[in-house]
Amino acid sequence: MARGTLEVLLVGAKGLENTDFLGGIDPYAIITCRTQEKKSSVASAGQGTSPEWNETFLFTVSGGVTQLKIKIMDKDTFTSDDFLGEATIPLEAVFEEEEIPPVSYSVVKDEEYCGEIKVGLRFT
Repeated sequence: MARGTLEVLLVGAKGLENTDFLGGIDPYAIITCRTQEKKSSVASAGQGTSPEWNETFLFTVSGGVTQLKIKIMDKDTFTSDDFLGEATIPLEAVFEEEEIPPVSYSVVKDEEYCGEIKVGLRFT
């Protein structure tokens, strides 16, 4: 049973859908590990559909955690934020290997591929 600290390096994303009619998207990520939730900063609209965050998040892991969910949202000023897609990352490999270098995972919305998110993982 895995117990320890999971370090998540949120590198960036590419190929995301632009849901804004005027200007680019302002994406941020919500990372969920069981009941713990962390939110990234908002990437600037200038990066279009390929934002970069390069942020690290720490989660405390105790038994039964099998996956990490990353939901990508588009920050909107006057309306509610738009859901751009979600990636589910299995954690079994990082518990065995202790470190997974940044790799791209598919972002899915309504069961359809809608981009990629690049994430690195470390477990101690």
